[in-house]
Amino acid sequence: MMDAVRARIRDVPDFPKKGIVFKDITPVLSDPHTFREVIDAFVGRWKGERVDKVIGIESRGFIFAAPIAYALGAGFTIVRKPGKLPWETIREVYALEYGEGALELHIDAIGPGDRVLVVDDVLATGGTAGAAGRLVARQGAELLGYSFLAELSFLNGARQLGHAKVHSLLTF
Repeated sequence: MMDAVRARIRDVPDFPKKGIVFKDITPVLSDPHTFREVIDAFVGRWKGERVDKVIGIESRGFIFAAPIAYALGAGFTIVRKPGKLPWETIREVYALEYGEGALELHIDAIGPGDRVLVVDDVLATGGTAGAAGRLVARQGAELLGYSFLAELSFLNGARQLGHAKVHSLLTF
C-alpha cells in the first residue's frame, strides 16, 4: 500500500529555493483511493491510544489532522504562524536555517489531561513539530506523539523531538 503512496509523491527540485528538493504531496491528495489509505493508516496507528485532540500544523498538516480526528472521535485544533489565529494565543519560537520561526495555539484549544497527537505532512529538521510539542506541554496536556506522511530521515528530525513517539508512514 505505501509503495503506491510513495509513487505518487513528486520531487520538485529547487523549490522553494535552489538546492531544496520539495516533496509534493498533492498527487496523493487528489487520488481518493490513495488519500483514504493514507488516512486509514494514520488512524490504524493511533486507534487504541485514546486520543482527545489532534493538532494539525499549518498548513498541510491540517489536511491530514482533520480526518484523523474525525475517525478517532477526537477534537481537532490547529497551530499557525503568528497573527493568523483570532483568539488569545500562546507562542513558541523555533530555529530555522536562517533565523527563527514561531507557531501559535489558542490558549483554550487544549488543556491539562488532554491526550494530544500532533500531525504534519513531512518531518524534516523537526523544528516546527518540536515547537508544536512544546505548545502542548506548556498547556499541561499529554503529548502522545507525532505522525507524519513522510520523514526525511537524513535530516534527523526525529532526534529533535525528544522521547516522544514518532510515526511516519514513509521514510526518504
